[in-house]
Amino acid sequence: MSKKILIVDDSPSIRQMVEVTLKSEGYDITAATDGQNALDICQDHSFDFVLTDVNMPNMDGISLVKALRQMAAFAATPIVMLTTEAGSDMKSQGKAAGATGWMVKPFDPSKLLQLVAKVLG
Repeated sequence: MSKKILIVDDSPSIRQMVEVTLKSEGYDITAATDGQNALDICQDHSFDFVLTDVNMPNMDGISLVKALRQMAAFAATPIVMLTTEAGSDMKSQGKAAGATGWMVKPFDPSKLLQLVAKVLG
């Protein structure tokens, strides 16, 4: 069975690029438009990996990570931030919230696939 991945980004073009990239390797993708949408989806579904933007309406990525880490089903799920934010302060906030890793946009599709393969082991 293929690994289930949740991608969270308010940009339709980024969601589509990430989805196409990951589907090309056989991953099962669910997409959310912001943190609140993702949290709603996560109430009823579990995922092997979550890839989220930081800056989004309704609920930002840092708040999403904190909320997911409170849920037993997501306590150990790898969560990587995919964002334009490259500052060490923002990375520290992500790490403190429970993010597993950080990747800066624009992303290289091959590097994204390497990261996902590594995190999913």
